[in-house]
Amino acid sequence: MGADTAAFFIVSSGRSGTAMLHKVLSGAGHVEMHHEYMVNIVQPLAVRRYLGLADDAQARQILDATYASAIRCSEAPHWGDSSNKLSWLIPDLAALLPQARFVHLVRDGRKVAGSYFNKLGDECYDDRSTQVLRAHVEQGAPAPPPEKKYWWPLPRPDDPVREAFQRFDQFGRIAWHWAEVNRVIMDALAKLPDERHMFVRLEDMLVSPALTRSLFEFLGLSWRDEHFRVFARPHNVNRPQDRPLGDTQRVTFERIAQPMMDLLGYAERDEYVVNY
Repeated sequence: MGADTAAFFIVSSGRSGTAMLHKVLSGAGHVEMHHEYMVNIVQPLAVRRYLGLADDAQARQILDATYASAIRCSEAPHWGDSSNKLSWLIPDLAALLPQARFVHLVRDGRKVAGSYFNKLGDECYDDRSTQVLRAHVEQGAPAPPPEKKYWWPLPRPDDPVREAFQRFDQFGRIAWHWAEVNRVIMDALAKLPDERHMFVRLEDMLVSPALTRSLFEFLGLSWRDEHFRVFARPHNVNRPQDRPLGDTQRVTFERIAQPMMDLLGYAERDEYVVNY
């Protein structure tokens, strides 16, 4: 690594503020900051890794040729990537980059699921793309191209929800993804020393300059009060609109993801309205 380049990764379910954090952290100075670095390589790898189709050696070889190589070539003191795709690859990154730090960024799952469904529905768990990946994984059909829409995890054979998942609609698949990716992140980070990871809720960071400052300090970045002002403006929003879940979606989400909502501290929080 650029001998003194410190690496860090923002991991999440996606639609949780990763693009916003990318912008905020980019402004810290002395950091080479990315958002979903090498996504067409990393997203298929993440799914293959989760489903047991790539082993430790294969995953780490690819990550060494992409992430570790980029960090070695960086001239910045800090190198970061804010990417939900890395959520499935934490053990490999942690082993390959033993000094790297991780931030687990979470957002109310109702807002995440609604955002994916309403704003990115054409590239996230649509029926046809899900069927194409399932045919590859379960029937040995040719692998789909490395486009985002095809590469979203499916339940593993030992997952109790695997059979029911085949009957889920697109929204149900998205709700499962939110719960499962956060479970995977928490399990992986629990195996690392405390000083290597930090947990933050997007909603708390939006109202607490002190929390945002503590994030900068955790990453070793310089803090200025103006960094907090970036949170007042939405990012990665193509169509500024807020759509609370409908009654049917709410029932579906609670059936699939309520245990994770409870675990992440959202049990007593009402679904909020985003004012753009």
